[in-house]
Amino acid sequence: MNLKGRHLLTLKDFSPAEIQYLIDYAAKLKAKKKSGVVGELLKGKNIVLIFEKTSTRTRCAFEVAAFDEGANVTFLTNSQMGKKESIEDTAIVLGRFYDGIEFRGFEQETVEMLAEHSGVPVWNGLTDLDHPTQVLADMLTIQENFGSVKGKRLVYVGDARNNMGNALMIGCAKLGMHFVAVAPESLFPEEALVAEMKTLCETTGGTITLTADINAGVKGADAIYTDVWVSMGEEDQMAERIKLLSPYQVNMEMIKATGNDEVIFLHCLPAFHDQETSVAREVKEKFGLDEMEVTDEVFRSKHSKVFDEAENRMHTIKAVMCASLVS
Repeated sequence: MNLKGRHLLTLKDFSPAEIQYLIDYAAKLKAKKKSGVVGELLKGKNIVLIFEKTSTRTRCAFEVAAFDEGANVTFLTNSQMGKKESIEDTAIVLGRFYDGIEFRGFEQETVEMLAEHSGVPVWNGLTDLDHPTQVLADMLTIQENFGSVKGKRLVYVGDARNNMGNALMIGCAKLGMHFVAVAPESLFPEEALVAEMKTLCETTGGTITLTADINAGVKGADAIYTDVWVSMGEEDQMAERIKLLSPYQVNMEMIKATGNDEVIFLHCLPAFHDQETSVAREVKEKFGLDEMEVTDEVFRSKHSKVFDEAENRMHTIKAVMCASLVS
């Protein structure tokens, strides 16, 4: 399958076969790295990473993935893009310097404009609307645990209208999975996206379910997925989100309610499961919570695959870069 020159802005732009190809390609590249083979697929390539939002996994995954296959990387946080120079002009300039551009920031429109004007592949490392590279890592993790993603039931619990809720729904619909959003109705995904994905499911065999009923929603889950209750840029809504989402905390009672002893727990990280961060301690002081979206018991349990999932960011990002830069 030839994906050379393709952007990754959202998985909506990719066919089920193309997404599965990227997952399988990532598994091969992971095995290659584990065997100690030095890669040269990206030798001589230059990649720029544009970051408006801070990151641990996204930056490190892109950098190590690029280095593993011989590419050079520039990490860019202090450009004049959108300040003294337009996004269009910046895209054209960077496209003259680099073979590929990654963007992690706020507006989906920004990554789309970079793709429109740069003339080189552009990869979405996260926007407020979508997070496609994360979902590829999630799907690789599910495949590693169950042999296939097809027909698996992924239950997303919490703020279902954020970028992870959107991206997971798209990925599940594309791959013929059963996506369940368990959330307060006020935090359901956008109706237009839900309708679009339900239509897609008619051809892929997947399903989309939205419910506020926790026990009914998690029953039969193969994977329980959650994210932080407050996304970047929404910190002023902390009190409101805690009130809304405290009943939706992923705890061992919820894991048992799935009725599946082999259910796995996933989280894109970082997770507020203990008191070992300054943010968690501030929340404890203001709101009296020791744990937020997931309990420490679940996070450290046999069900938790969060660090396999985090590692898989690197392998799936490597697959994306290699597929789009190498014929």
